Amino acid sequence: MERRTLLTGFAAVGAVTLLGCSRDRDDPAPTTSATPSTPEPTQSASPRAGTPTIAATIATGLNVPWGIAFLASGDALVSQRDDGSIVRIATDGTVTTLGSVDGSNGSPGGEGGLLGIAVPPDDESVVFAYVTTAADDRIVRMSLDGDTLGAPKPVLTGIPIGSRHHGGRLLFDDDGSLFVSTGDSGVGALAQDRDSLAGKVLRIGQDGKAVDGNPFDNRTWSYGHRNIEGLAFDEEGRLWAAEFGEKSADELNLIERGGNYGWPAVEGTGDNDDFINPKVTWGTDECSPAGVAITKSTAYVGALQGECLFAVPLSGESAGKPVAHFGGDHGRIRSVAVAPDGALWVTTSNTDGRGDPAKGDDRIFRVTV
Repeated sequence: MERRTLLTGFAAVGAVTLLGCSRDRDDPAPTTSATPSTPEPTQSASPRAGTPTIAATIATGLNVPWGIAFLASGDALVSQRDDGSIVRIATDGTVTTLGSVDGSNGSPGGEGGLLGIAVPPDDESVVFAYVTTAADDRIVRMSLDGDTLGAPKPVLTGIPIGSRHHGGRLLFDDDGSLFVSTGDSGVGALAQDRDSLAGKVLRIGQDGKAVDGNPFDNRTWSYGHRNIEGLAFDEEGRLWAAEFGEKSADELNLIERGGNYGWPAVEGTGDNDDFINPKVTWGTDECSPAGVAITKSTAYVGALQGECLFAVPLSGESAGKPVAHFGGDHGRIRSVAVAPDGALWVTTSNTDGRGDPAKGDDRIFRVTV
C-alpha cells in the first residue's frame, strides 16, 4: 500500500526512550523517524507504577499465546493462535487444554488464527473468541463447563479477510457490551467505509448485533484504523488502542465514539481536523504494538519488533514518553493483561514464524509493577 503524503515519523507526545530494543519488523517496510519535542504529561493524583519486574515464569511451551481472559479464581484462559486451541493456566502454572476451536485457520508466519478471547462480566459459563476461518474473520461463542469447552456458535460473521491485518482483540465493558478490533484486511479503503466491518472498533451485544447508542446506527464505534491488536480501558473507562502503522508510525490512540482515525489518508499525526491524531507514536521499526493493558495510570504495550514492553504514563486524556523494558531479553512480546492480583501477564510470540524461538518458547511471565 502506498505511503500517503500526510505521514510523519514520531508524532504526538514525543520520541521513544529505547533500552536495547530490536529493529526487526513484523510488517516489513523501510522507515525514517524524526525527533520532535517531548512534553511531559501533567501530574495526576492516580498511583504511578514502579519499574516492571519479572517475578516468575508462569508457563512455557505454548503456541503463539494471543488472547488472555481471567477467571475469578485467578486462572486464565489463553488462546493459542496457530493450533487453534484454548488452554486454562492456573496461578501455579498448571496448563490444561480445554479444546480446539473448529474452523480456526492459523499458520506460522501468518497473522490470523485463534486470536482474542473474552469472558463476559459475571458469567464464566461462556467464552467469546475471534477466529480466522478459510472464509472470513468471525466472532464465536462457546460454553465452558469446568474444563469442557463447547462447540463454537457464530455470533458475528463476514468480517473481511485477507492475508494480513485481522485485528482480533475482544474486550467487554462493565455493561456486557463487547468491543472488537478489526483490521483493514489489507484493503485500506474499507477502513473509511463506516458500513464495512473492516478497519474498525466495533461495539456489539453478546448476540452480535449493534448496541443502542452506537454513533452510526450500526456496529461501528470508531473507524479509519489499519490494524488494532490491543484494546484496554483506563481507570476512568476511557478506551485506548494500540495500532500497527505501515511505513511511518505505530500508534497508541484514545478511542472516541464515532471518531475517524484517518487510515489510509494519514498515518501517525496529520494536520486534518477531520481525523483524530494518536496520543503516542513510534517509528514502525521500533515497536509493532500488539497487546495493551492499563494499570496505575500506565499503559503497558507489548512490542513485537521492538522485543520489549513499553510503559506509557497516562494523565487523563494525555500520554507521556514511552519507556522500554526488557529490551531484547525475551524476543517478541505480544499480549499484556492485568491479572486479578494486579500483576501483569505478558506473553512472548517467538513461535509465530517471525521470531527466533528459544527452548521453552512461547512463555508467559508474571510481571509486577
